[in-house]
Amino acid sequence: MLTFGLMFFCLLQDQFDNLEKHTQWGIEFLERYTKFVKERSEIELSYAKQIRNLSKKYQLKKNSKEEEEFKYTTCRAFLITLNELNDYAGQHEVIAENLSTQIIAELSRYTQELKAERKSHFHDGRRAQQHIENSWKQLESSKRRFERDCKEADRAQHYFDKMDADINVTKADVEKAKQQAQMRHQIAEDSKNEYLTYLQKFNKDQHEHYYTLIPHIFQRIQEMEERRVGRVRESMRVYTEVEHKVLPIVSKCLDGMTKAAESIEPKMDSKQVVESYKSGFEPPGDVEFEDYSVSMKRAVSESSFLNARGDSRRRSRSKLWPLLKRNKSPQQPKEPLSQRLNDFMGTKHKMHCLRSLKRGVSSRAGTGQEDYSHLPPEQRRKKLQAKLNDINRDIQKEMDQRDALTKMKDVYIKNPHLGDPDSVDPRLEELTQSLEKLQLEAHKFEGWLTEVERKLLEKGSESQRRQSSHFDSQGNTPLTNNYGQNRESPDGSYTEDRSTETTMQFKSRSTEFDDEFDAEEPLPTIGTCKALYPFEGQNEGTISMAESEMLYVIEEDKGDGWTRVRRNEDEEGYVPTSYIKLFLDMNAKGAMTYI
Repeated sequence: MLTFGLMFFCLLQDQFDNLEKHTQWGIEFLERYTKFVKERSEIELSYAKQIRNLSKKYQLKKNSKEEEEFKYTTCRAFLITLNELNDYAGQHEVIAENLSTQIIAELSRYTQELKAERKSHFHDGRRAQQHIENSWKQLESSKRRFERDCKEADRAQHYFDKMDADINVTKADVEKAKQQAQMRHQIAEDSKNEYLTYLQKFNKDQHEHYYTLIPHIFQRIQEMEERRVGRVRESMRVYTEVEHKVLPIVSKCLDGMTKAAESIEPKMDSKQVVESYKSGFEPPGDVEFEDYSVSMKRAVSESSFLNARGDSRRRSRSKLWPLLKRNKSPQQPKEPLSQRLNDFMGTKHKMHCLRSLKRGVSSRAGTGQEDYSHLPPEQRRKKLQAKLNDINRDIQKEMDQRDALTKMKDVYIKNPHLGDPDSVDPRLEELTQSLEKLQLEAHKFEGWLTEVERKLLEKGSESQRRQSSHFDSQGNTPLTNNYGQNRESPDGSYTEDRSTETTMQFKSRSTEFDDEFDAEEPLPTIGTCKALYPFEGQNEGTISMAESEMLYVIEEDKGDGWTRVRRNEDEEGYVPTSYIKLFLDMNAKGAMTYI
């Protein structure tokens, strides 16, 4: 192992800094790959969530209409497909979970360990490098000192020789020069010995540095890099293996969808349609031939003949009654228009509907009532039905919790060491009280819902009778094209059915209400809007607009998708909020001019 590390060192001994950069790049690559797998896992989770939401969105709802539809093989096959799609989404969640636990978590932990190991190796390398540099500095210092001491010893010896050759110098001066020269020689000898010592030490440190320490450090760095590369290889293998494991289950889900498609039976569905809508009426018999060419030689009276003939016609006609459309409601005399207007304005709610024809329903009037009586009948029915559905779901949840607590209490009674049965009683009592309140609430909303459905049924029957009264006796054609159509303003306010002719008569004869409407001030403008798309206001209460046309805004969108605008003092109505661009909180006329 050390021999291979030595070879690695010999190849890279002058590339220590580059090796440090390379190992740092390796860690960054590992982090980048971990981030890639993490984003892939998030994509799988997001995809699984969207698939589950899609499956849940089209699942069977708890109402009789959709349950009736699922008697057909197409609907049952679609339900099986949705269930298989839900399982299919679960497999993508398994992929995301396995990627997270087997790759992301492991690589994140290993990256931290790799950073610490790399830091330790390069710290040892820098310490070894510092040690050899310090040893080299000591050698250079001892060498320079030895050189200096040798020069000093030579100068002292040269001075002694000069003093000894001079006859004019005293013996004491000569002796002093001699001692100085001997001292310098001794210092030079000591410096030489010190230099030799540091030289031997440096050579030993250098040999150990280049043949032991650094190769060993490089060997550990090499092993660290090879482990990193091996871990990346293993992670990439697991990355594909994770998806391979779920492919059989995904294939089963797709096979289930295929079987669901193959289970659709067109003949069975058409048979279900026949079973659902068959009336059970028998076809009428043959019409008997009545011969008028035979002379009238009967003993019966003329009145008896006529009565018999009339009975025969009634019998023959009664056989065809399943195929004939009859108006079962009795013909009622038409009421005067003034009487109908008085009946129409008899209640506060009808006055509210009439006012909405002129200015729309104000969202500030009558909001927040528990029975939704401030809403039009159809909207009130929808709100009550939605509220009742929510209450029923809450009741079911409370009942499930109560059943679970009851089972828990039974377990505690049979096994007292698991818990105290009395500890469950407060929660059971609380759930019982909550259930009673919810059931009372549901009963109350059921009463309101029954009432509004009855009123809607009566209103529909009355509208049908009014419509049938406007058919002529010969051609059975309606007098007006718009008669009997339910109208609904853009904000959802309900207005009673009136024909065009009746509406014109109402406008000309109901002057007693004009004073009340004219007394109200027009709504102030709160901004302007620009039409992004053209809109043809064909419904009651809407207003048409051209593309890029500027209009005044007099009422914001209340959540129903419509905004009330005004073109001039006489033209105002509702337009779709998504068709316009609003400019609020500014002077209307100034904004119009500026834009």
